[in-house]
Amino acid sequence: MENRFNINVDDPTPIYAQLERAIRFAIATDRLRIGEQLPTVRQLAVDLKINANTVAKVYAELERTGVLETRRGVGTFVSERQPATAMRATRTDRQRELRTLVERILTEAYSLGFSLDELVEQLEKELNDKSAAAKRR
Repeated sequence: MENRFNINVDDPTPIYAQLERAIRFAIATDRLRIGEQLPTVRQLAVDLKINANTVAKVYAELERTGVLETRRGVGTFVSERQPATAMRATRTDRQRELRTLVERILTEAYSLGFSLDELVEQLEKELNDKSAAAKRR
């Protein structure tokens, strides 16, 4: 399971932000599917070699936003319902959020030394891989 999440202790981004982004990315790319169970807080902390409180904080935040759901006595799962914010967002809000996301991606890619062409090539590869995986189902 831990190979689904990319956490880099040398990255200046806080670990909790990296983990939250990694879980959201895993869901968006079908590495984690709706209804799939996540590891326990302790297990994921051990697997990633991070503090269990960090994992608990991320799980709680993702549950609060509707991305994850906890079933008492059973575990934490990818939520089957859309997060409330996504359902309520207007087209203008979504476009603004997408612009912000693109700016953040571009900034991070450039800071890591990637060109725009490399970024676009990788995005196209991810899209093609996801499309191919969806067709296999």
